[in-house]
Amino acid sequence: MSLNTTLYSAEQTRELDRIAIEDFAILGYTLMQRAGQVTFDAILQKFPDSESLCIVCGTGNNGGDGYVIARLALLKGLVVQLIQLGNEQAIAGDALLAKQDFEKAGGRVALFEGAVPQVDIIVDAIFGTGLTREVTGQWADAIDTINTSSHSANSSHVVAVDIPSGLHSDTGRVMGCCVQADLTVTYIGIKCGLVTGQARDYVGELLFDSLQIPDDVYKKLSQSKPSNKTIIPHDFITTVLKPRARCSHKGRHGHALLIGGAPGMSGAIHLAGEACLRGGAGLVSIATHPAHAAFLNLNRPELMVTAVEQASALAPLLQKANVLGIGPGLSQSDWGSALLTEVLSLKKPLVADADALNLLAKKPLNRENWILTPHPAEAARLLSVSTTEVEQDRYKSILAIQQRYGGVCILKGAGTLVTNGEKIAVCTAGNPGMASAGMGDILTGIIVSLLAQGLPLFDAAKGGVEVHAQAADLAAKNGERGLLASDCFPYIRELVNA
Repeated sequence: MSLNTTLYSAEQTRELDRIAIEDFAILGYTLMQRAGQVTFDAILQKFPDSESLCIVCGTGNNGGDGYVIARLALLKGLVVQLIQLGNEQAIAGDALLAKQDFEKAGGRVALFEGAVPQVDIIVDAIFGTGLTREVTGQWADAIDTINTSSHSANSSHVVAVDIPSGLHSDTGRVMGCCVQADLTVTYIGIKCGLVTGQARDYVGELLFDSLQIPDDVYKKLSQSKPSNKTIIPHDFITTVLKPRARCSHKGRHGHALLIGGAPGMSGAIHLAGEACLRGGAGLVSIATHPAHAAFLNLNRPELMVTAVEQASALAPLLQKANVLGIGPGLSQSDWGSALLTEVLSLKKPLVADADALNLLAKKPLNRENWILTPHPAEAARLLSVSTTEVEQDRYKSILAIQQRYGGVCILKGAGTLVTNGEKIAVCTAGNPGMASAGMGDILTGIIVSLLAQGLPLFDAAKGGVEVHAQAADLAAKNGERGLLASDCFPYIRELVNA
């Protein structure tokens, strides 16, 4: 089992199923048996000391997978208890075959009576990818009970079959309530909703298995309903940043200009500048407020700092740089607004972050050669909606921003998204320690650095997001709580030289 990089909607996954069954003569029950087997194998591998399982089944094919797991556990000699939700009479097709085979093996089916037994492993096989409405009633009670059992003094490990029940397969939105899994084993295609937003609190470790589906099945789908969503490979930066020539000089690796740092906010632009240097830019200049320009580079003398009191003073700096970044510590004052207006008068590649985005939200502009880097609250302002609306469907939100503003857009957060309007890439690296001041400034600096070194907009955005997240993961080896943005600096350098 492994993680591949293509993401699929529920509709596309169903189409993969259909193609495999109808065009390649793979029986649906064969796929169900394979799904049960790979999940049971994962349970034995991840939790080898487990002796007892409780499988909670719905009435559809997800429940059928659960029945297969239950039968395999029985044959292995484990203590197995199976709880059926919903109307048993509604079980049909392959799921019914799986239930009958479980009963033939000596398994017994119990109905949900408000509790789950104390076991080593709880298997969630309630809902699959077809869930489209809020979870209520007995179903919600069962999910709450599973979550309570997994957080009790004698807690059980929770394994989700294909997707945690209650999670929307396409968006990652919680549909009222959701099973909090320690491990999710997903099949045939990785679902879009497993890797971003709220999903990151419910999926746990994610494993993927194709169930031996031939490559031709995926090729056939790509001809009719191709996926435009992928996971950014962890080694992406090494595929786009090539080794430097031995005769390199600083002028061959770009001159970046970063603009920001209103009075009282010098730290943000300093962090962005140092991240830009660590990312490999040949020259990094900073245009900042005179209040602190004289001492901004005391701890990083490689930064070339210029005091800018009037926007007109930017002109010579803008001409020298080949890539621009604006926003860290910019403020929405007249000073910040004037600097942004001056920057937008040029057509050079640009990264806009923080207050540059907040100013843009007041006067929307569409251009092709920039990268926007909003977090959800900034995204909400760019779209004139609430943060909740942004997070309900992050894929939809990022496309809406790109359509309105053009260029490349990044939607930060758990499972950061990057789009150029045609394709969406998802970063699966990163950790909660990144919820600290200055992390966004670091990201801006890395992306500007990659642009300065000649990467196209989309590659620079994807590479910047991935390097940033992986650097934070490496920096968090001593714990996520208390992680500082500047802790990432040595790892940024390490990753762009991997």
